[in-house]
Amino acid sequence: MSNRHGPSTALRAGRLLRVLGVGFGLAVTIGNTIGAGIFRAPGEVARHLPDGGLFLAAWTAGGLYALLGAIQIAELGTMIPRSGGQYVFARHALGDYAGFVVGWSDWISTCGTTAAVSIVVGEFSGALLPALSGRAPVVAVVVASAFAIVQWRGIRAGSLVQNVTSLLKAAAFVVLIGAAFAFGGQTSATTENAAPIPSGLALVTAFVLALQSVIYTYDGWTGVVYFGEEVQEPGKAIPRSLFGGVLSIIAIYLLVNLALLYVLPVSKIAGEGFAAGAAAGAIFGQYGDAVFRILTILSMLSAINAYHLMASRVLFAMSRDGLVSHRAATVNEGGTPTVALALSAAIAILFIIFGRTFEKVITVLAFFFIANYTLSFTSLFLLRRREPERPRPYRAWGYPWTTALALLRSVAFLAGAIAGDTRNSVFALLLLSASYPLFHMMRTRS
Repeated sequence: MSNRHGPSTALRAGRLLRVLGVGFGLAVTIGNTIGAGIFRAPGEVARHLPDGGLFLAAWTAGGLYALLGAIQIAELGTMIPRSGGQYVFARHALGDYAGFVVGWSDWISTCGTTAAVSIVVGEFSGALLPALSGRAPVVAVVVASAFAIVQWRGIRAGSLVQNVTSLLKAAAFVVLIGAAFAFGGQTSATTENAAPIPSGLALVTAFVLALQSVIYTYDGWTGVVYFGEEVQEPGKAIPRSLFGGVLSIIAIYLLVNLALLYVLPVSKIAGEGFAAGAAAGAIFGQYGDAVFRILTILSMLSAINAYHLMASRVLFAMSRDGLVSHRAATVNEGGTPTVALALSAAIAILFIIFGRTFEKVITVLAFFFIANYTLSFTSLFLLRRREPERPRPYRAWGYPWTTALALLRSVAFLAGAIAGDTRNSVFALLLLSASYPLFHMMRTRS
């Protein structure tokens, strides 16, 4: 490996192993994307758009945005098949500092999300098992640690767990959707006073606000690009995993929301914290709460495994490139970046222990999700001009128009986020400013 990609001493006991296939790419995409969002977001979307057609239109638009982005990321992922996620693209195209900002925010927010999801598992386990009641933080730490220990053995063990847990998640959603259409449909006939449907400029504003929740729920579809140099035949596997994963998620989300509308009126979904829970109650009666909580736990387990896998690859890549301590690039014989994994798990556990203290940090870092996409789409434009001869096993369909559309939609979303949540957006920009001295300090020490 050339010094252009980092210190020659970066990889110590082992190396990343190219043993993953399309099946893993699909599993990590589904596992990383489908989490708590699909349980919470429908209530928010219906609150802004209290009409079945508009409600589904927002979910369709969010899916098309993800598919549009996948077209662009597929080219970058096959052009630069290195593990580390969008950090790799930003650093290659825009330099060390841009890469540092993308990598650092991605790593911290992924660790924080691991903690949040683990806490949900702890809380819901306590509701199902009285012996665990009131011990959510303890259960969360045990669950997060357990997945890290499994992954310590190597990427083969981690990928097997990802495949199994993602399959369980998909099966659980299929059962819920099937039960909704088989046994639901009665409660939706109940007449309730529906909220007025906005029109004109108010409708545009409502759609944008609803779309924010939808896009955050779709976020995570880039999962496979975190493992670019561990996927066999990346020129074929990365596009297939991206498109297959995004299309699967779109299908699941649309079917879930169609099932919700079949079981509950829009007025009942609007503002509901856990719309799927309300639907499960309507379908399964007294067993509905237990069914919903089991479904949620199954969904969270695959997400936790995926977050550990991804966070460790981001820190590993930054370490290999000399942006953080070179020790984080240590890899064991099983292909696991052990130091990066240990640090990622430790940060997640700290988030669990001091969760309330860090809630605002996670909220602010959500601003960077779309910012990272914006930098990736910009990178595609730059690299097409700067490195036109570089091999591209997959070329973005419709370039430059689809790329420009994806970029414009990302910029518009950022503008909407700033207008709708000015306080946290300003705090995010201040955090971005503070990252520059941190970048210099970390690079000097490494």
